[in-house]
Amino acid sequence: MTARSLLAALACVLIAGCSHLSETIDTTPLPTVASPPYICEYIPLNAVQQMTGLQDPLTEGQFTIDKETGYRGGACGVYQPTGEQLKALSIFLNSSGDPEQVNTEIRNGAKHLPEIIPGGVGYYAPRKYRDVLGAVAVLIWKDYMLVVEMGRGAEGRNHEEDVVALMRLIAPRLLTEPDTPPHVTQKGG
Repeated sequence: MTARSLLAALACVLIAGCSHLSETIDTTPLPTVASPPYICEYIPLNAVQQMTGLQDPLTEGQFTIDKETGYRGGACGVYQPTGEQLKALSIFLNSSGDPEQVNTEIRNGAKHLPEIIPGGVGYYAPRKYRDVLGAVAVLIWKDYMLVVEMGRGAEGRNHEEDVVALMRLIAPRLLTEPDTPPHVTQKGG
């Protein structure tokens, strides 16, 4: 093989490799409006697929919103469908909200979460899980704490932006809207 043919072959491999990367990495922002189908009753599947890169994730969990008592709580786990079934995304809502936790995390380097719900405070930050970069967003509203924690995001995406965008999609429904859940699509476990 001559030097010229070797360079031509190398250029083809590099071009093919680069074009393959640009086709597989979706870096468009998450949607700004939640739409069906949903997992765990309130989480838009298309946003989860985009931010995790998992097209057919296993999911488990549910949220309870009781209009009469005002109780809100629950959790949703999103897992890889094959292999070790590692958790890619966790979302949980409980009544242990403490605004001082936000101040502590901000002092430790986290960023202020933009206002999503009037009176809500929160933070977001990168997190590393098993040598994989992820992110977390936490919103405290009244006595509630809503957490979006991504352990495995799609390669090439901004994980911090993704957890904040998902928080914007789900927080209003989970925390402030008293109506019943949207159409439910549950995949996997």
